[in-house]
Amino acid sequence: MRVIAGSAGGVPLHTPRTDLRPTMDRVKAAIFSSLGERVIGARVLDLFAGTGGLGIEALSRGSASAAFVEKNAQAVEAIKRNLAKTGLQGTVQQADVFSFLDRLAAPAAYDIIFADPPYVKADGDRDFGTELLPSLQRALAPDGIFVLEKMPRAPFPKNMAWECMRLKKYGATEVAFLCAPAVNP
Repeated sequence: MRVIAGSAGGVPLHTPRTDLRPTMDRVKAAIFSSLGERVIGARVLDLFAGTGGLGIEALSRGSASAAFVEKNAQAVEAIKRNLAKTGLQGTVQQADVFSFLDRLAAPAAYDIIFADPPYVKADGDRDFGTELLPSLQRALAPDGIFVLEKMPRAPFPKNMAWECMRLKKYGATEVAFLCAPAVNP
């Protein structure tokens, strides 16, 4: 796993020995190709940040700032190590994503929010992706975009108050680009 492009392009990223599922380079490249110039100057939030790959890629490509939220201590250390390795600056919070969104995220603070939560693999598993949808609306800027990695074909909740602008499958990952209903990308 590495930074794909920008000021830190080509720098390999450290991945701790945990059950993290880092975003594959080809998926990351596709996400940033879809976002295009929207990344430049954006305020970015990377939830379930893992190694920090998405937020670091955004910083490398010209984002104004990036905040990383991750609960796992080993992953938090990997994010810090990867920021130092790339020479990029970001804020790292070791916290539960939902607590961060409820208590620490300022209203309309982020232009792009990335989330790569654990996938629902069996009936009864917690569906973090679906749970995130109502929590994000306060933190996302009015013209912002939410990029969610999820299990392919996992349904969105009925009566979802988000507009899905793009949905693309990449092997065992599906990426949804979501925005508030009244906003066009």
